[in-house]
Amino acid sequence: MPTETERKYLVRVDDPRWRVLVRATHTLRQGYLCADPEREVRVRVVSGTAAFLTVKGRRTGPVRPEYEYPVPVADALELLALCGGRVLEKRRHSLPDGWVVDEYTGAHSGLAVAEVEWTGDPDTPPPAPPWAGRDITGDRAYSNAGLAAGPAGD
Repeated sequence: MPTETERKYLVRVDDPRWRVLVRATHTLRQGYLCADPEREVRVRVVSGTAAFLTVKGRRTGPVRPEYEYPVPVADALELLALCGGRVLEKRRHSLPDGWVVDEYTGAHSGLAVAEVEWTGDPDTPPPAPPWAGRDITGDRAYSNAGLAAGPAGD
């Protein structure tokens, strides 16, 4: 079974320590057809040129099952319309060593979350960089599905 192993951290949007490391940026628009503790079904459009349907299972620590499939952008846009208000937009900044920083827009403007995925021992994540703040791995308020349902902290 394919899995995702990740850690997430809050970061300051205006922190120059991560901003100088940005190698590429893409705009992501994603919505949730289903989002509960047992499963998530997400549709994502990347910079208007690629799209994916992703199914994720229940998280156990930093690990959870994940299945991802490319879909036509036109289909993804129709699926986004089925998500109702459970849609969010963000800019994903790619950094060295597999790190990304998601900078949210709209209702979540001002929020930035760093994440890293890795293979190998799930209990041995890569060390957090000095610009990473509080570890929010598994905090549903800061999960993308949780954010799509409303602002963090609601």
